[in-house]
Amino acid sequence: MSLYTQLRARLVGAPLDPMNKETRHNIALVAFFAWVGLGADGISSSCYGPEQSFRALEGHTDLGLYLAVATAVTVFVIALAYNQVIELFPTGGGGYRVATKLIGPYAGLTSGAALVLDYVLTIAISVASGVDALFSLLPLAFQEHKLAAEIGLIVLLIVLNLRGMKEVIKVLLPIFLGFIITHAFLIIYGIGAHAAFLPKLIPETLQETRLLSGQLGWAHVAALMLLAYSQGGGTYTGLEAVSNNVNVLAEPRVRTGKVTMFYMALSLAFTAGGIILLYLLWDAQPTAGRTLNAVVFGSVIENLGWDPWVSRAALWTVLALEGGLLFVAANTGFLGGPAVLSNMAADSWVPHKFRYLSTRLVTENGILVMGLAALGILVWTGGSVSLLVILYSVSVFLTFAVSLYGLCVYWWRHREQGHWVRRLALSTAGFLVCSVILAMLLVEKFADGGWLTILIIAAIIGVCLTIRNHYNWAREQIRKVDEIFANQPFGSISGAAEPDPSQPTAVFLVGSSRGGGLHALLWVQRMFPHHFRNFIFVNARTVDSHSYGGNEDMKLMQMEANVALTYFVNFCNSKGWAAKSYLAFGTDPIDEAIKLAQQVREQFPNCIFFASKLVFERENWLIRLLHNEAALAIQRRLHLQGLQMVILPMKI
Repeated sequence: MSLYTQLRARLVGAPLDPMNKETRHNIALVAFFAWVGLGADGISSSCYGPEQSFRALEGHTDLGLYLAVATAVTVFVIALAYNQVIELFPTGGGGYRVATKLIGPYAGLTSGAALVLDYVLTIAISVASGVDALFSLLPLAFQEHKLAAEIGLIVLLIVLNLRGMKEVIKVLLPIFLGFIITHAFLIIYGIGAHAAFLPKLIPETLQETRLLSGQLGWAHVAALMLLAYSQGGGTYTGLEAVSNNVNVLAEPRVRTGKVTMFYMALSLAFTAGGIILLYLLWDAQPTAGRTLNAVVFGSVIENLGWDPWVSRAALWTVLALEGGLLFVAANTGFLGGPAVLSNMAADSWVPHKFRYLSTRLVTENGILVMGLAALGILVWTGGSVSLLVILYSVSVFLTFAVSLYGLCVYWWRHREQGHWVRRLALSTAGFLVCSVILAMLLVEKFADGGWLTILIIAAIIGVCLTIRNHYNWAREQIRKVDEIFANQPFGSISGAAEPDPSQPTAVFLVGSSRGGGLHALLWVQRMFPHHFRNFIFVNARTVDSHSYGGNEDMKLMQMEANVALTYFVNFCNSKGWAAKSYLAFGTDPIDEAIKLAQQVREQFPNCIFFASKLVFERENWLIRLLHNEAALAIQRRLHLQGLQMVILPMKI
């Protein structure tokens, strides 16, 4: 074992066997762990979303009751709408898959680009906000070290996620539960301690509304409420994470997804709505250097009658847990972002390698890209939370609006299904809510950074279009090659000869393309007529994020691979040639191909390996990035072991 392999095993853990039936069961997330891993992003928004809404009321705090109710209702409207996404797309993909299938590929591309940026910003803003919260407890001299701390935390999260989803969730679980328990206690106690004010709250709110409308007019009051409502749009971010990652949930995935979504909606509605209610009941006022959460929780804790030092320690603990939860929320970006890239890779918008799993069965390429992008945007913005919030909110609600519009289109087209009216109404309500928030954000915050979000999303779309065009061209060329070999004469396969291990043997590394395999086989027969007596076909299939989505996906992949190999064996048998096939599955096709080659060499010592390789007239760095150079890597490793391999160019 090389030094690199040993170091990697210590850092990210020992390899997992993707073909072991127990492996997926052990790494799939049950509803509780999914709530922790995917729901932290939504719940953490209660650390800043309610405050943004409340401050936007411009001193008319009695109107906050409307915000508390609207926040709780909006959470459930969006959550119920995304339950439909889980039902319709149980293999995951969320907003990207909804837009692609229900509206069109370019709507899907727009949604996917926004989602990628959304998850990068989830990491960046959560880490930046968490560091801000923790450093607010330290002397001012420590402020200059915030950016270094943010970079270190992102690197730590990258390493934890490379080890696997459950690994990182177990590490972050105590922080998540600590936040839930402490905030639930403070909200319940805080409302209960001022329960005497609750009967007066509704009449006073209605009276304040009438007085304000008389002074300013109903239009101004409505505009004020709408602005405050949209300013708190960050409260709803994270609700789409479950639908994006249904494929990592435990079976039955749809039921697990719905239970997880219920946990998320209930906890977020209770926390965000409860905090706004506390602002009202405890008359929280903005204080320099302190968040409204710190102000109101400080008042609630003081009311408990504890010793001053105990109260101070309790407040510090609550605020530290808020900062810690934001780090847990950052991890959502490492779960959701790679999942979106994987789905986009399946449709050839991004390099296909984003579908590949590591030895720990995580989408390693996606994790690294999301982490590095978050580091880049943090350094570029200097960790400015105010700028990151604008970028974040616009990208999130663009995805929400496109996805919910797709649901509206779906239910209108499927009016014959039961309950379509109720579901269309729910989808329409969600679409209108998200569209209004998105429009308000673009109008109010365009000059402050909204334009930059649109520019970044447009740049991502441009790169994706370039990649897709190349893949479409290459696929068309391969299809033409397959057509050329499709009409090869095929005789009877009865009385097939058995391979003789003592005879010269040609071993072909083949994939899913029949044209590539037949190109290599017929080339060898033409160049070495009657020399080889045995023809062995080897296929090392990649277990990627989609084939590992569930038991049915694995079975389908195995069936397709066996069908492809059977075709080559039957073709040889129809010519009277002895043939045999070998098949292996793994996360690294090169490693599996080497293992199969060693196995074939033991049984057929007089063998030579052959493989086809696509050759482009104008090859550049982009083509090398988009296409797997597996043949060259396998050839090098076989040559080091003393095995002979010939690469046959297939020009396209």
